[in-house]
Amino acid sequence: MAYIKFNKSELVNLEYALRRELIAGSSTGSYGNTTICMCNTRKYHALLAVPVYNFDGGRYVLLSSLDETLRHGGKEFHLGIHAYGDIYEPRGHKYIRDFEMDPNPVITYEVGGMVLRKSLLFSPDSNQIMIKYTFVDAPADTTMSLSPFLAFRRTHALTHKNGEANTSYREIDNGVAYNMYGGFPDLNLQFSEKFEYSHNPLWYMGITYSDEYRRGFDCKEDLLVPGSFTFQVKRGTTVVVSASTDMVNPKGIKSRFTRVLSGMIPADSYENLLLASARMMVWKTPRGSRQIYAGYSWLKPGLLRETVIALPGIALYGLKDRKLFEEILDSLIADNQERLFFRTTQIEAPLLLTDTIQQYMHYGADPRKLWAKYGSTLKGILESYLPGKRAEAAMHPNGLIWAQKDNVALTWMNTYIDGRPVNERPGYQVEVNAMWYNAVCFVVDMESRYGTDEGAVSFWTSVRNSIKDNFTKTFWSDSLGHLADYVGPDGMSQETRPNQLYAVALDYSPVDEFVQAAVMRVVRRELLTSRGIRTLSPKDRRYKGVYEGNQNMRDEASYNGCTRPFLLGIYVKAAYRLFGKSTESQAESLIEGFGEDLNVHGIGTFSEIYDGDPPHSPHGAISSALTVAEIIRVKSLIDKNRGE
Repeated sequence: MAYIKFNKSELVNLEYALRRELIAGSSTGSYGNTTICMCNTRKYHALLAVPVYNFDGGRYVLLSSLDETLRHGGKEFHLGIHAYGDIYEPRGHKYIRDFEMDPNPVITYEVGGMVLRKSLLFSPDSNQIMIKYTFVDAPADTTMSLSPFLAFRRTHALTHKNGEANTSYREIDNGVAYNMYGGFPDLNLQFSEKFEYSHNPLWYMGITYSDEYRRGFDCKEDLLVPGSFTFQVKRGTTVVVSASTDMVNPKGIKSRFTRVLSGMIPADSYENLLLASARMMVWKTPRGSRQIYAGYSWLKPGLLRETVIALPGIALYGLKDRKLFEEILDSLIADNQERLFFRTTQIEAPLLLTDTIQQYMHYGADPRKLWAKYGSTLKGILESYLPGKRAEAAMHPNGLIWAQKDNVALTWMNTYIDGRPVNERPGYQVEVNAMWYNAVCFVVDMESRYGTDEGAVSFWTSVRNSIKDNFTKTFWSDSLGHLADYVGPDGMSQETRPNQLYAVALDYSPVDEFVQAAVMRVVRRELLTSRGIRTLSPKDRRYKGVYEGNQNMRDEASYNGCTRPFLLGIYVKAAYRLFGKSTESQAESLIEGFGEDLNVHGIGTFSEIYDGDPPHSPHGAISSALTVAEIIRVKSLIDKNRGE
């Protein structure tokens, strides 16, 4: 019995089905993404979207959808579904009998005495999706026609009917190739069985994406249907389609489908779905190095902040691959020299690299070798925050870092409305300075043990002591009863936010146990939910507990109330530090709750953000590297503290 499944009553209910999305990704950077009823509701939805390096390396939708039509006894049954404004036509979802994912999505249609199983399988190592059609039942004179809907446009954009589109085709081995515009790769459609092809290019006008409409974005586009492929089928017939940027051997499509399917992680448990999601977050660049994808289907790979946070959970605790960890880390450092050592709008990300390396050491990496390889990088990062080095941030005489750039959000709370940051947070940010202290302490300890630069040890020891002396004085608020979120030009922020958790959770804490306990009390009382940590207390007048409305409304809520599941990693680590093994039951409850949402947003995977208000509905990227990584990390913390 499949771990994830939907019945007919759920699938024919569009309000229910259109909110639940399938996602599959490849190590090449390509992906497939649609809803469980196969109706696209976002401009990002596609059966095959691929990176195009002839342009900017971004991802481009080649094949938007592939519609099926069954014919028998003079009747036609259209299994596809598209929205045109408020009208859905055709309405093929009404023929769906059930859906299950075990381990890949399988949709069963039943209509007119025919039963068709449609199995979607995304290749893990190439730009290819395979779709297997199996006729469980069908009269002998049945035909199936397949009509591809082509876009050939960037995932962030929409396309419209135009005279520049190449609507022709090229014959290839048991299939055809399309290429609508110069510079694109071919889209090769090939089949395991013989077919008849009818070329009759038509533009389908005004296809509407309801999620884009709901968010106030442009939501209509025109797609090209160049023709259709017709197959003679009967009971027991199996047809496998390959849609790919590479040509394949049609005689091997069925065996490749079987081989790829056998190599998939079974979708039979919460743990395996976590592992499959982790694997999907790793992709290989054109030069052969590997990176972390921040999230599907619109976030980017190789982002500094997201990678330093997610890398331990994905590569170490999840995939248990030290070689992969170092490969991604080395690539990240090589690609981010400017951000790490000179200038960045992710001011905490270079400092958080220390925590990434500390986690690797705790995982079992040899400290001496670790310091020999990464010590100069970490020391260089510290030096870049000294006065006169960075325009956006510098160490003050009190040892603390002041970060400010007018009208720029320099921390992870970085949404903008009309060009202005929602949360600018200028001055001394509590998490930046907690990370700064942790990084300085680590450099002092590691250089003392494994280095030779006594001058550096002496200098950074003095800085460490200054930070320690001034951190609590600067951030502690008697009136709030916890650490201030930041102290800026206008004084101390009165907001209750989760950033203070870093002062408790990192290996080296700049505050005593009294302050640590106070931080944990307020976080538990006002910020902790069953789906992560709120970004702002509900008591605050700016609190927005639901992520809904147009882009501005959602950006306002994003860091002013919505929860961030990835913060559970530092929360649980801090809880274990203060409360020991009594943390276990709460930690288990917090992460197991996400299992209840595996059929709610991104099917079988883990969302980026959740509402701050109950019932804490999921939003944002449907599969988030940060969420996946930190849930895995929490599981690892639980096992470690059990002694497993």
